[in-house]
Amino acid sequence: MAREPAFCRDCLREAGAEARCLACGSPRLTRHIELTGLHIAHIDCDAFYASVEKRDDPSLRDVPVIVGGGKRGVVSTACYLARVKGVRSAMPMFKALALCPEAVVVKPNMAKYVAVGRQIRERMLELTPLVEPLSIDEAFLDLAGTEKLHGESPARSLARLARSVEADIGVTLSVGLAPNKFLAKMASELDKPRGFAVIGSAEARAFLAPLSVGAIWGVGKATQERLAREGYRLIADLQAADEVTLARRFGNEGLRLHRLANGIDTRRVNPERETKSVSTETTFDSDISDFRALEQELYRLTRKLSDRLKAGGHAGRTVTLKLKTADFRLITRAHSLEDPTQLAHRIFEHARTILLREADGRRFRLIGVGVSELADPALADPADLVDAQGTRNGVAERALDTLRARFGKEIIDRGIVLDAPRRTSAPQPHRNAPAPAGTEPVSSGTPRSEGAHRK
Repeated sequence: MAREPAFCRDCLREAGAEARCLACGSPRLTRHIELTGLHIAHIDCDAFYASVEKRDDPSLRDVPVIVGGGKRGVVSTACYLARVKGVRSAMPMFKALALCPEAVVVKPNMAKYVAVGRQIRERMLELTPLVEPLSIDEAFLDLAGTEKLHGESPARSLARLARSVEADIGVTLSVGLAPNKFLAKMASELDKPRGFAVIGSAEARAFLAPLSVGAIWGVGKATQERLAREGYRLIADLQAADEVTLARRFGNEGLRLHRLANGIDTRRVNPERETKSVSTETTFDSDISDFRALEQELYRLTRKLSDRLKAGGHAGRTVTLKLKTADFRLITRAHSLEDPTQLAHRIFEHARTILLREADGRRFRLIGVGVSELADPALADPADLVDAQGTRNGVAERALDTLRARFGKEIIDRGIVLDAPRRTSAPQPHRNAPAPAGTEPVSSGTPRSEGAHRK
């Protein structure tokens, strides 16, 4: 029987059958019969936001940390000390604090997290140009053909990457290595934190068989319930099913489920994965019905959104306003523009028009704004010979951007951000003012804590 290839993840020395590395004594040995032949990886940072906060504040190192939007918001992420108490991402903050009252809650700092994420991404790109980002803290990599370049197997290159990121950037990674993206993503969850797990082709079906169908990428609660009604509760049930039968019952989705259930995934690592929308939102500490207060928060969010669009080289044609009522009903409304924009005053103008119609005295717990139908920023905000005031506003905003970049973002801003007497109900649009063209409901999304969202 062939000996399983193995190495130490701490000193990267080759290892044998021993339980600890003979060179450094570490128990973190990775071994697998297919170790040297696999090249598709999924890398996921461990409790990323919380890890960055612990790195920057040593006093947080040994305490539970929850990153999120205050008592009324939701959990963006939680460190592993909080997770053992049951705290999970997207959990309402009041539930998280009930489970772990000793936790320190830190407000998200998305600009900092994005900067750290870019540092890690640069390290990935040094290994291979085939990096497909999924978010700021996770990505797929294809290291096929990199052995000669780096003088070592993809597995050892990935372990070297994880070691260098932890030492130089202060964030830990978990790596999943497999023959395809589906299995690599599952592998990265097996050994967190600081993990390195391998799923090989020969063991894929046996590994998947006892898992719930909900473990398959893209199978949500509704699909899982539908599959259960048809008798498919475990992946083993899908493996045993005839492909034609699944196709007849579920169409193309049935074919996809049959392939993934058997560990087959032909998707390539695509480094050109594009951002489809950019948005930002915030959850209030207490419900707000006052229009002026909502308007001021909307402007702050549009300014933040505009900064991110400009920094990311994006512009968008559709402006979407998101509101959540006190009874958790989600409202999303969109308005399409003739030309793409990245200017705060244009985004605010159209989002505010929508807000005028929706802010009818109801209490809201969340407000958000975003843009989609992203386009080349070179096409954004052309000079308008008819709307000279709009053109002047655009020139003024660019000038403010220059000042804010030089002297700080708080140096100057529009008067709307200042406190003003609050009204008890929303002002109504002029009776002769036409409704903005292209305004219509859009599908709702999952509530998230404050931050930029890439879809």
